[in-house]
Amino acid sequence: MRIVTLASFLCLSSCLTAGVALAGDPVVPVREVMDATTVNWQEGDHEYQDLFDEPRLGRLYSKDFVAKYRAAAKFPAYDEGTSPFDYDVIVNGQDGCPLQDTAIAVKGPKDGATEVDATFKNMSCAGTEPEYQKLSTVKFLVVEEGGKPVIDDILTENFDDGNFSSLKGIMVEIAKQGG
Repeated sequence: MRIVTLASFLCLSSCLTAGVALAGDPVVPVREVMDATTVNWQEGDHEYQDLFDEPRLGRLYSKDFVAKYRAAAKFPAYDEGTSPFDYDVIVNGQDGCPLQDTAIAVKGPKDGATEVDATFKNMSCAGTEPEYQKLSTVKFLVVEEGGKPVIDDILTENFDDGNFSSLKGIMVEIAKQGG
């Protein structure tokens, strides 16, 4: 009887631990953003997936990120649009190819958040030269809010110098400058 009780306890304990790990998995919101981005860059007919539509804003991003997005969205990049961006903020450009070799990895703590990096090739259809075959990296800073992981910032690599720019910083600048 004691062995059964111990086995039941160990099973319950590991199941609860796994559930907690899954509930707070910082990869979950990043994967949804990367899956949507992958669909958006696919060839052929498909419905565009807005990374910042209302359901995603409320589910995937921190309150601070959402506030900065809403302030910047008052100044849409195009007259007929609602987005403050005139480019894809994940691939950091307007041109590209279907994403290839996409990978997501938890890098660890950074500035009070968990850094989750997504790497991918997004120019490989443009040629076989090394510059078209290199991996791009996007750093997601994920925090816990209300017991769940949410994206607090997205850092994209600058093509000029290899440094990373904060999307929250860009949104603040858009709101400050009025578009």
